[in-house]
Amino acid sequence: MEGPRSPAESEWPSVLKFLNQSLRSNADWSISAEYPTALSTTNLHNMRIITDQEQVISHAVLKPLIIKSPHVIFKVGAIGSVVTNEMHRNQGLSTKIIEDCLSQATKQQCDIAILWTDLYDFYRRLGFELAGSEVSVVVEEEFQAPDPTLKLSKDPKVAAQAIHRLYSTHTVNSVRTVEETRKFLSIPQTQIYTAWDSSGQLAAYAVEGKGVDLGGYIHEWGGSVSGLLTLLSFIRREKQKPVTIIIPLHAKNLIERLREKPVTYNQGYLGMIKILNFDQLAAKIKRAFRAEGIADIVLEKQGDKYFFGCNGDLAVLEGDSNLTHLLFGPIDLPALEVFKPETVEKLTKILPLNLWVWGWDSI
Repeated sequence: MEGPRSPAESEWPSVLKFLNQSLRSNADWSISAEYPTALSTTNLHNMRIITDQEQVISHAVLKPLIIKSPHVIFKVGAIGSVVTNEMHRNQGLSTKIIEDCLSQATKQQCDIAILWTDLYDFYRRLGFELAGSEVSVVVEEEFQAPDPTLKLSKDPKVAAQAIHRLYSTHTVNSVRTVEETRKFLSIPQTQIYTAWDSSGQLAAYAVEGKGVDLGGYIHEWGGSVSGLLTLLSFIRREKQKPVTIIIPLHAKNLIERLREKPVTYNQGYLGMIKILNFDQLAAKIKRAFRAEGIADIVLEKQGDKYFFGCNGDLAVLEGDSNLTHLLFGPIDLPALEVFKPETVEKLTKILPLNLWVWGWDSI
């Protein structure tokens, strides 16, 4: 066996064949069409394979993302398309290939790694923990559109520049180019809904589906709250069945307005997160607190313990999982009753950190 390693460009066709046979055997398209920025020749250096007699038998891909938030700019290593040939399973190959992805992410100075899976125990052994927050809102019934003046459409021919303009107004987003947005718009099984104002400007958009993944889920959206609610009213009426939209917890105005409608509200985790570069991340967090006028923040590591707090009011955290929950949620700081009320008031100015990965960026 050889690897883990990145594939040579000449191996790209065999890698793609392995992925299509392993992960998309029943699809009418290539998996590379679903993940055009991650599974492409331009990202070969971040793809990891193990081969046996020149045959690909295990694979994973790393996609570094720059995620901007109001307080911190994160570098996140998203990991996906993890698969091992069924004849070579239970030999530790997936563990080796994930560890190599984590090594590459660390070398590229990623603050954290993130992935999406239901194999929680397996990834916990590799240091990942369920963390962050994600809200799923199911629009159960039709409701009246708040802005009947908007023109509503499900025509897939939408200018990438218009989508990119609204996407860029999000307070938390991954850095993307217009060309990347154009590639995302061409992903198979993608349905885009749009709302236009009287001057012909895009007022809101919503994206449902992404190849085999995220079918039935609106995972990308942008625009005013009124525009989005009008668009959701249109989508619910068009589909004639409940519609689910995935929302970051910090989108409070949209969540509050939706909860006034006939909806079911469910809060879950963003994904499985592993802190890769504590010192780098801690420095960013301290700068964020200082920008809020809080200069006495403590976030230090000694052995396997973390010391956190401010103004001498400190807590000791055992292990990485507790720290991950504290920084990214869903821990409720006031409910912990660990810190003094005045300390909690300071800490909640920044924590939990606003971290979100939009559906097109998930791999």
